[in-house]
Amino acid sequence: MPELPEVEVVRAGLARHVLGRSIEGVEVLHPRPVRRDPRGSTGFVAALVGRRIEAAHRRGKYLWLALDNDDALLGHLGMSGQVLLQPPGAEDERHLRVRFALSGVDGGGAPLEMRFVDQRMFGGLLVSAGGAGLPTEIAHIARDPLDPAFDDAAFVAKVRRRASGIKRQLLDQNLVSGVGNIYADEALWRARIHGDRPGSRLTRPQVTGLLGHAREVMTAALGEGGTSFDALYVNVNGESGYFDRSLHAYGREGEPCDRCGAPIRRISFMNRSSYFCPRCQPAPRRRRPTD
Repeated sequence: MPELPEVEVVRAGLARHVLGRSIEGVEVLHPRPVRRDPRGSTGFVAALVGRRIEAAHRRGKYLWLALDNDDALLGHLGMSGQVLLQPPGAEDERHLRVRFALSGVDGGGAPLEMRFVDQRMFGGLLVSAGGAGLPTEIAHIARDPLDPAFDDAAFVAKVRRRASGIKRQLLDQNLVSGVGNIYADEALWRARIHGDRPGSRLTRPQVTGLLGHAREVMTAALGEGGTSFDALYVNVNGESGYFDRSLHAYGREGEPCDRCGAPIRRISFMNRSSYFCPRCQPAPRRRRPTD
């Protein structure tokens, strides 16, 4: 699933290429990607045609394009969603779901097509009424560690008040957004913390350090265009990221730890996998019940 760096790469690409353009036409080729819009496919189209794109924003893994009437086109890439920019008339992608015909910028320049492509169709789009600043549909999503307004002290305090495992907390989008499975494993490896360690049994410096490592790994991934394990994870130009070559834990089961040489281990976690070094990241000891 695309995580914060991948989504930020897409947002930055949209900010470079679509701002100032008007939406001249919308074609919904499959209704599932717009299933969450209460207007349905027809209303979704009507709410967008003629609108001008003013800004491109992100909160966690959600993207939205602010429109000139204070509404917003809100999207989530799900597991396999892509937002691609193509010249009009370019061959359609196999899993093209929604096509947006965009004007030139300020009436000049070449027109452009923005395409929402989604093989598995877990992603989606909707028009958020009055959502140009922050769509109400995602107001509950926490800020992410790369957001300048992220409150480090509040995050550390919340983590240390909870008995749940630290990896589960890192994946809680109501606590901190944008940290998915890959970057959680990488941050925990760097911090030498097992994902099952209860937040309440971590020290303030440990949580602060872990947050710093999450920032480091996501910033590094941004510099390389995100993590790409297959052709699904691409930017608006269809180019894959290469941060997977820099991973220390995720996807490296059986390979030697880059720090101590012990084989990286994989365990099942919340219907997905966790990767860690059993020597550098020892599992927490179970506390004996008191009499």
